[in-house]
Amino acid sequence: MQIKRLQKDSNWQERLENIGFGYHTDEKNQTYWVEDYYYSITEKEADQVFEATNELWEMCLKAVEHVIQNNRLDEFKIPKFIQPYLIDTWENDAPSIYGRFDFAYDKNNQIKLLEFNADTPTSLFECGVVQWLWMENYFGDTKDQFNSVHDKLIETWKMLKPYLKGDTLHFSCVRESLEDLTNIEYLRDCAIQAGINTKLIYVDEIGWNNVNFVDLEEQPITDIFKLYPWEWMVNELFAYNIKNDETNANWIEPAWKMILSNKAILAVLWEMYPNHPLLLETYFDTPNEMKNFVKKPLLSREGANIEVVRDGKITEQTTGEYGDEGFIYQALAELHHEETGYSIIGSWLIGQEACGITFRESDQFITTDKSRFVPHIIE
Repeated sequence: MQIKRLQKDSNWQERLENIGFGYHTDEKNQTYWVEDYYYSITEKEADQVFEATNELWEMCLKAVEHVIQNNRLDEFKIPKFIQPYLIDTWENDAPSIYGRFDFAYDKNNQIKLLEFNADTPTSLFECGVVQWLWMENYFGDTKDQFNSVHDKLIETWKMLKPYLKGDTLHFSCVRESLEDLTNIEYLRDCAIQAGINTKLIYVDEIGWNNVNFVDLEEQPITDIFKLYPWEWMVNELFAYNIKNDETNANWIEPAWKMILSNKAILAVLWEMYPNHPLLLETYFDTPNEMKNFVKKPLLSREGANIEVVRDGKITEQTTGEYGDEGFIYQALAELHHEETGYSIIGSWLIGQEACGITFRESDQFITTDKSRFVPHIIE
């Protein structure tokens, strides 16, 4: 796994914008999308990520069952009122479409799980479309990627179609985020290609008529994909209507994903699979003997409120609004490092199977919303 450089096109920004990728550069003209270098990986490394992702997914499903069977939802700080509904979605196999594991890949070629973005992962459009077209632009059909995201999405929507409760699948996100809208429109487009009737509705447009949720045309919402975190939903009055919904709408991702999107799952996995080669030692409380670790809030997003501790001293930290719900303490991983920065691997799981990877790169050790997206090639 190594960085390789190329001469970027002079019109690369226009090319990206023509395919609907409007946030390749931020408002401060800092690059999010890396055009002029990429990660070269081997077929063996791609297979390694594929196998690790599928194995971890099976472990995670067993962990969800363990948490529910042993009444451990309080440790995840999941509100009492929503717990029966969460358990119901698990027991009734409520539809799920995707998730993204974030991996460290150290110099010993060992994969370690950093966390699981199981509820509202983004960068799917960048993985499934942007980096694939980037490859075709520079290499034609002479190269390949670990990337079947697009086909897998369409296939999975086709599989889920018979389980939808109504004729229309709504898609929803906040109206203020171009990134969220781009990702949700991509997911929606794949659903359309799968033969599903869809409708876009922003989160603040979802209504309630004292019987069920409705859209702007007062039509009942029977199935809805939301790029809006469950931990935000359950802290709003909105959430109390979910368990009173006579339609019992399918919310995708389902409520049981609250367990896997919570970093408490990392401590539970370590309890269930101690010393597993894909896991990092993780606890709800820091043991005295652990001198090198990362302190993470149970529900932080985009690298907020993280502390990196080396030899008992904080060497790097980020600010944010998280932490009231508690923390986990995860052994410090060794991140892959090149002259361009530190990188982590995002491995996509769609329809119960690994299907593509993304590389996120940072100048600092902690991956944040300012981290860059680096495309990859199998060589």
